[in-house]
Amino acid sequence: MADLQEIVTFLDRELKTSEIKDYPGAFNGLQLENNGAVHRVISAVDASLAVIEEAAKDGGLLLVHHGMFWQGAQKITGPYFQKLKAAIDGNLAIYSSHLPLDFHPEIGNNILLARAIGLKLIQPILPKDGFATAVVGEWDGSRDELHKAIENAVGRPLQSCACGSVAPRKVAVMTGGAGSEVAKIAELGIDSFVTGEGPHWSFIEAEERKMNVFYAGHYATETFGVMALGELLAEKFGLKVIFLARSGGL
Repeated sequence: MADLQEIVTFLDRELKTSEIKDYPGAFNGLQLENNGAVHRVISAVDASLAVIEEAAKDGGLLLVHHGMFWQGAQKITGPYFQKLKAAIDGNLAIYSSHLPLDFHPEIGNNILLARAIGLKLIQPILPKDGFATAVVGEWDGSRDELHKAIENAVGRPLQSCACGSVAPRKVAVMTGGAGSEVAKIAELGIDSFVTGEGPHWSFIEAEERKMNVFYAGHYATETFGVMALGELLAEKFGLKVIFLARSGGL
């Protein structure tokens, strides 16, 4: 067993939860407490009803990247009520970390995906409020080899705009729904960009700027951080950890 508040204090400090500004509707940190005792850690990308119901069967601490709260005050009805009821009935605490977990220099989604792809000499880029929002690394293979390496890293086929160099050298990584950042990436002289998803116009932007953009899936690019964070807690607090994978995510 571990103390919930000790875990939360550690997470808040490690992730710099209070220092990193997020989207207005996001709420990082402990979203729901339990009775104060944690016997296991469950990590997942989304605090969906299916994930919460599964995690609540044996309680513990659920770590998620996309938490329960995004739209401000809302009615506690329907699936929203069901989530809270299942978690409370199952003595399940829920901790969410969105941008702080994307940006973390060691266990963040950006850096871990870049390493999984096999990029070298990885460096932080696109600073905002003192924190790097993306990373860039070097690639010494072909564009087709990069495409395959990304697919192997995320475990799924991906879509791409193959309009840049057939021998890419600088590859930026910004996970999740960051496709709209393609212009900022291009302006840094980077020829290839890996993200999760983007708006339709991001493909056109990449095409016109003669860039390679790889859309590897919002969900698939953001499994890395929560898994690493769960393992970190398991090691530090001596807890069992499991990852709840959900198929069918975008």
